[in-house]
Amino acid sequence: MDIKLELVAVPVTDVDRAKAFYEQVGFNADHDVTVSEDIRFVQLTPPGSACSIALGKGLTKMAPGSLDNMQVVVADIEAAHAELTSRGIEVSPIDDQPWGSFVYFADPDGNGWAVQQITPRKAPEA
Repeated sequence: MDIKLELVAVPVTDVDRAKAFYEQVGFNADHDVTVSEDIRFVQLTPPGSACSIALGKGLTKMAPGSLDNMQVVVADIEAAHAELTSRGIEVSPIDDQPWGSFVYFADPDGNGWAVQQITPRKAPEA
């Protein structure tokens, strides 16, 4: 039996502000539907990902900003750091660990993201 993760709700206070932020990060806006006065569904997908995020009104009971360490994976952490920085996203310096290299950022509500290059970077030549 296959089980595929397809959609993760991200709790936010301002849907339009969050949508603009994730588009700035580079996510593709797939859907933005107002179902009723109480429900709005916005789906965004990172480039190349099979899993999307959902922002909106009436979608989750989680407190805005309560997600921590959502993780996406890239082939080149240095390129990802440069791309995010060029898009105006405030990211951490690259954090090299034995299991991978990471940069971190948060959305305007404080939902935390980790960007991982699975294979650690090679140590700079001395």
